[in-house]
Amino acid sequence: MKDFFINVSRYPTYLLSLILGIFIAFFDSLKPWFKNPVTAIAIVGILAGGFAFIAFTLRAMLGLSAA
Repeated sequence: MKDFFINVSRYPTYLLSLILGIFIAFFDSLKPWFKNPVTAIAIVGILAGGFAFIAFTLRAMLGLSAA
């Protein structure tokens, strides 16, 4: 039973490293695009717009109000 809990305690570390690896790979692939200021502004705008879209969609789906 002790081995079971040791194995289960490793899952949060695995999950964290998996998510961090995905973000690092994503931003590493975007790094060359940031050398040109026009594409950098476009990428930042697309990321901000995507975040706002997800936030507004979730707020509407969950029935949360701003006030």
